[in-house]
Amino acid sequence: MSNSVEQWSSKISFVLAAAGSAIGLGAIWKFPYVAGTSGGGVFFLIFILFTLLVGLPLLLGEFIIGRSTKSDAISAYKQIAPNSSWHLIGRLGVITCFILLSFYSVVGGWILIYLVKAVTGNLSGLTEQEYGELFGASISDPVLTVFAQLIFLLITSFVVSKGISNGIEKASKIMMPALFILFIFLIIRSVTLDGAMEGIIFFLKPDFAKVTSETVLYAMGQSFFALSVGVSVMVTYSSYLSKNENLPQSAVSIVGLNLLVALLAGLAIFPAVFSFGLAPDAGPVLLFNVLPTVFNQMPFGSIFLVAFLLLFLFATLTSAFSMLEIIVAPISKGNNKKRKLFSWIVGICIFAVGIPSALSYGVLSDTTIFGKSIFDAADFLVSNMLMPLGALLIAIFVPLKVSKKDLLHELKQGSTIGRKVFMCWYLLLKYVSPIVIIVVFLDAIGII
Repeated sequence: MSNSVEQWSSKISFVLAAAGSAIGLGAIWKFPYVAGTSGGGVFFLIFILFTLLVGLPLLLGEFIIGRSTKSDAISAYKQIAPNSSWHLIGRLGVITCFILLSFYSVVGGWILIYLVKAVTGNLSGLTEQEYGELFGASISDPVLTVFAQLIFLLITSFVVSKGISNGIEKASKIMMPALFILFIFLIIRSVTLDGAMEGIIFFLKPDFAKVTSETVLYAMGQSFFALSVGVSVMVTYSSYLSKNENLPQSAVSIVGLNLLVALLAGLAIFPAVFSFGLAPDAGPVLLFNVLPTVFNQMPFGSIFLVAFLLLFLFATLTSAFSMLEIIVAPISKGNNKKRKLFSWIVGICIFAVGIPSALSYGVLSDTTIFGKSIFDAADFLVSNMLMPLGALLIAIFVPLKVSKKDLLHELKQGSTIGRKVFMCWYLLLKYVSPIVIIVVFLDAIGII
């Protein structure tokens, strides 16, 4: 039985769910700290270029694979290239999402911990240093972090078990618009702090002297992480689309929303970082130290902080839904009973694999893999190795296994895309994307 019985109720539902998948932790939590450690403005510029020249063509490529086959991430490749090994791209995506969700859920747990602390008033009236100490104490508590991670995965499993229209779609429709509104409030306060201009300059003015091969690799990894490309999540999501949806328009909408949220996240975080004299390269803890400090400076700040953490949790969950969905869809094959069962089974397995990441800032803080904590090693493996590899294989697969005529036919369904625009996309996907990915990758590992 095909999973095509599931379908988005409207284009806006699909765009919001896909944007929610992309936006989550990628834009709000990870983007500011990776930008902070990788040169600020110049990182943002390279990130934009990768997103437009490599990420967007790949996103559209995944959309075509998914909608044309109406199949999950593994079956879709089998359908287009039967009796071959290309289905391994889908399997790679499933494995990548499994590892990704194992450490992503740890950060989801941190948000839950902070949400409870905010609601109970434990985040009010502290200094910047006290916020840093509180966060350090919270994430090093083994029982608290593991329990919070479990709760986050139970929520994720529950929503995915409900299916597309009753679960993922309903949640995304409410969560995403509300997040944008709160972001605007936060930015207004952040940019009006004393010394905020220094942070704005750091974030928006490129300093090319800060460019390293690592900056470029991280910018590429972040563009894939932020758009959810390279792991076939968008193959699965687009398989639930009707044939009259405009694929190019949807892809541009998702990329536009993603870049906008990255801009908003940077404008919310960096002016405050510089205003309070914090280090922009503080790493994964940046968001949890800076935001409570900013809200502390606002009238009704504690109420805004609770609201923001709630929406931040929502954005994180919408991404988690897509990662679990890509794993559950190939197993359940559209069977609702199987979907319910496997949503829970897979969720618990991911929890078990993620426990070392949850403990890597506490009892396992001395355990390192190639000089990185377990959490950072898992993040590096996914963002800088597996996602670029998956993206490279998809960029090769689409032009190689689907004829130009079929690609144009699929893109023209629901859109009025012209031949020139089509050829521009085709050349970017066939030549630019693979070459850029290979060059950046080889440079980063020191071969060129």
